[in-house]
Amino acid sequence: MSQKFFRSKNGNIQLPVFFPDATRAVLRTLDSVDIKNTKTPGVLVNTYHLYEEIGIKLIKKHGGIGNFMNWKEGLISDSGGFQVMSIAKKGSGKISDEGVIFKSEGGKKELFTPEISVSFQFLLNTDMVVVLDEFTEPGASLEKAKETVRRTISWAKRSKKEYEKQVKLTGRKPYLLGVVQGGDYLDLRKECTKALVEIGFDGLGYGGWPIKDDKTFNYDVARVIAENSPSNYLLYGLGVGKPHEIVECARMGYTIFDCVLPTRDARHKRLYVYNAKSIKDIDIKKKDFYSYYVPDKEKYASQIDPVSSACDCLLCSNYSRSYLAHLFKIKDASALRLATIHNLRFYSILMEKIREEIFKE
Repeated sequence: MSQKFFRSKNGNIQLPVFFPDATRAVLRTLDSVDIKNTKTPGVLVNTYHLYEEIGIKLIKKHGGIGNFMNWKEGLISDSGGFQVMSIAKKGSGKISDEGVIFKSEGGKKELFTPEISVSFQFLLNTDMVVVLDEFTEPGASLEKAKETVRRTISWAKRSKKEYEKQVKLTGRKPYLLGVVQGGDYLDLRKECTKALVEIGFDGLGYGGWPIKDDKTFNYDVARVIAENSPSNYLLYGLGVGKPHEIVECARMGYTIFDCVLPTRDARHKRLYVYNAKSIKDIDIKKKDFYSYYVPDKEKYASQIDPVSSACDCLLCSNYSRSYLAHLFKIKDASALRLATIHNLRFYSILMEKIREEIFKE
């Protein structure tokens, strides 16, 4: 790994790093102080949702999304492309070389272009800007996949041009991330990667859907992107993912990850626990280094142990399994908060262990 830090306005963040998805400038059930207390060094916000729901005027007034949500740590804004594409491909819009025409929540037709995405991300004042790309849908034909790659490369060129314009206007130079598309077609992934490298970025992201038909992670695509990227590039697992997937991608050189899983799972009574007696004993080299804990199972209703002895989060340091089970049973909001805090701390510990065991040299 050539880069050991992610540069943010508020200081360097050690790599690798996991950024949970604060899609609408919030991690559900938590405030910014809660997030920081889990030793989570950064969050990802969604350009499309913030563009639609908050808008340019209020973001300008606050001087960026970090001030708006009182978050002083690392910030990444994605392009909003996945959300816009989803709306368009459901029949509510149209994708063309110019951009994406879609109906907003108010029913108004809007055009979302690579230039709009980049310029709004500069208003968000984030540490990394992600270019707009066309998502290659799972199961796409070769011809359709080729079309998405062609458009992704074209939009990447326009995004780079807009980025350079914004750098001159603002004097700020956040990271710029290109996104590799091409579905399961490895030759297309390689072609897309090389074309993006030629345009010039600070890093590349694993774009598209990373899960194969058999429900397993597509490590072949991750490897193709890594092998065809310069050694000084940041490699970003967009939407990745499960703990063991993160570990395997980190071994290939990926250093940035984001995903909704830890927070979404927490709200659905699925907590992640290390199969170890203490944080010191965690061994991510083991195949089954973690498991899931479901608090409302009857057997946990009378247990006085913490959820995990290999965790130092607010939940595990102060409350028992039976108390958490009780909170979920009575549907108290604190159950969601405590479970989310726990899962975020699980992921920040995971990054600590990856730095110790994979990148210690």
